[in-house]
Amino acid sequence: MKKILLLTCLIILIPFLVVNIFIKDEEIKFIYTNNMKVRVKQEDKIVNVPFEDYIVGVLAGEMPISFELEALKAQAVAARSYVLKKMEYNLEKEYDVVDTVMNQVYLSDDYLKEAWQENYTNNINKIKQAVLETSGEYLVYDDEVIDAMFFSTSVGFTENSEEVFTSKLPYLRSVSSTWDSISPVYEVNYEFSLDEFYQKLDLKYQDNIEIIKVKTTSTGRIKEIKINGVLFQGSEVVDALKLKSNHFTIKQAGNDVYITTKGYGHGVGMSQYGAQAMALKGYNYQDILKYYYQGVELKKI
Repeated sequence: MKKILLLTCLIILIPFLVVNIFIKDEEIKFIYTNNMKVRVKQEDKIVNVPFEDYIVGVLAGEMPISFELEALKAQAVAARSYVLKKMEYNLEKEYDVVDTVMNQVYLSDDYLKEAWQENYTNNINKIKQAVLETSGEYLVYDDEVIDAMFFSTSVGFTENSEEVFTSKLPYLRSVSSTWDSISPVYEVNYEFSLDEFYQKLDLKYQDNIEIIKVKTTSTGRIKEIKINGVLFQGSEVVDALKLKSNHFTIKQAGNDVYITTKGYGHGVGMSQYGAQAMALKGYNYQDILKYYYQGVELKKI
C-alpha cells in the first residue's frame, strides 16, 4: 500500500507541459505549470532538472540523434519509466539518479549546445518531438512501474534478467533480436599479442592458451571462464581487455590472440539498435516497447 501511495504522489506531481507555438528554425520550449524535478548527481554536485527536460537530456545521451523518431519515442518512454522507478527507490536519498551509464546518461542543455553547435536547434527539436509525442507515458506491469532496462546491441537475443542480474522479472524475458545486425558493434574483432593478452589479465606466460567456459547464459554470454586454469568472471575479462561484450570467443594463432565479441551492453530489456531496426521496418514505439518488455501496459499521467 505504501508503495502504491508513493507512486501515486509521484504521478500527481509530474509536470503538465505546455508547448509554445514555434516556427521553423526556432527551438521548441517546454513551459511547466509546477516544479517537479529530478535530482541528478553530476560528479561532485546535485542538480535539479525539470522532469521532461531530464528525459530530453537522456535521449541525447543514450540514443544516436540519427535514429528514427519511433525509436526515440520508445527510448523516451523507457527512460521516463526508468527514472520514475529510481525516484520511488531513492525518495529518502540525496539524489534520484547519476548522470552516467550507472543509471542513464544525461547531457545538459549547455553541453548539447556546445557539442551540436549549428545543428543544435534541429537536433533538440527532433528529441523534444519524441518526448512531446509520448508526454507523460510510462510502462507498468501489474500496475507497478517497471524497471525499464535498456542497452545498445544484443547478441541476436536479449537476456533473461536473472541470468545477468539477480531478480527474475516477468517482463524482462529473452526475445529474438536478430535485426541488431544493423549495429556497427554487433560483431567486433580485437587483436592482441600473446604477451599483451597475459599482461592485461595478470596471468603468467604460457605458450598455449587453455580456455574452459565454466558458466554461460542461455544466449552464450560468458559468466565464468577458466583461462590457463585461472577462474575469471566474464565481466573481469571484458574490463581487463576493454571488450564491448561478455559474449566472446578467444583464438590463438602463434603469438597472436584474436577475440571476437557480439553485442554491446548487458543485454537485458530493450535493445536500442533493435528498436531502430524495428522502426525502420515500420513498427511504432508502442510495438517496440511491448516486444522488448513482455506483458507490459502503457499508462499516461
